Amino acid sequence: MHTPLCDTLGIEHPIVGFTPSEHVAAAISRAGGLGVLGCVRFNDAADLAKVLDWMDDNTDGKPYGVDIVMPAKVPTEGAAIDLDKLIPPGHKDFVERTLQRLGVPPLADEGRAGVLGWLHSVARSHVDVALEHPVKLIANALGSPPADVIARAHDHGVLVAALAGKAEHARSHVANGVDLVVAQGYEAGGHTGEIATMVLVPEIVDAVDVPVLAAGGIGSGRQVAAALALGADGVWMGSYWLTTEEYTQSLGESAMQEALLGASSSDTVRTRIYTGKPARLLKTKWTDAWASDDAPEPLPMPLQNLLVAEAHNRIHRANDPAVVSMPVGQIVGRMSAVRPVADVMATLLSETEETLGRLKNL
Repeated sequence: MHTPLCDTLGIEHPIVGFTPSEHVAAAISRAGGLGVLGCVRFNDAADLAKVLDWMDDNTDGKPYGVDIVMPAKVPTEGAAIDLDKLIPPGHKDFVERTLQRLGVPPLADEGRAGVLGWLHSVARSHVDVALEHPVKLIANALGSPPADVIARAHDHGVLVAALAGKAEHARSHVANGVDLVVAQGYEAGGHTGEIATMVLVPEIVDAVDVPVLAAGGIGSGRQVAAALALGADGVWMGSYWLTTEEYTQSLGESAMQEALLGASSSDTVRTRIYTGKPARLLKTKWTDAWASDDAPEPLPMPLQNLLVAEAHNRIHRANDPAVVSMPVGQIVGRMSAVRPVADVMATLLSETEETLGRLKNL
């Protein structure tokens, strides 16, 4: 399976995989796709640099990319303690009461790690580090990066991608200098819009003259073939890598994977409780609590993430599948086993080839 996107990115197969795990990202690249490492978990640019050094040594010389989070509008910038003052006490009380009710114990050694990665200034430091490595692509999860970031990337020969949930967003991205558009449908995990993938992809393909990646609800070769039939040049997959062996190896998310393996495609919810912007999460007791009558309205980005960051750390440590807080798409219903990335890729490719062959014979 080869499309013009493969030549653009220097990859064998038109499959781009987003993941917060460097082990998964490297494995995707080694398998012939493009692994894209999510950078939001890195507060310290030096830590990201070490991980990208590891990526350089473990991708067999094949290309990889990074994903940053640069919101167009933020309530303020500065130290986390200053932002903390903007959070209403009632919100903090609700979070603490909810954690106690769900039996989530406090942390003995950690605070609100993971918050700063959502700040615009920290995202810029991620760009600085990435451009010191041979990355092929910088993707922004929240639309077009600032003009100077796009210009710097192009000066380094690096392509820029942006996610879009509407055709008008895609046109704006291309006008801003973005090279690839990720058409992310309503089914997708994490930040996502309100238009389903089946409708969105052809709308964006018709709206722009750059390569388009289809995202949202893709976890089989039949869905890859469908994306190509809709006019996409390839696919962008995120959720499907969460139940790979390499994800466990790097992040040790046993309770999270247990929860995902037991979920159906109806066990997700689109909510602002994770970051302050609409994002699809696994439906658990934690998301149910935020839907209750006594729950406060989520705060804008990045304040909501600052509010719940410690809670997420506590939930992770509690290791309870019924409480986990995890972005995942509706494709979770197909995630029924923990497998190596290479096996997942091989299955995707064989199913896509089989599907295209069947359609050719109709």
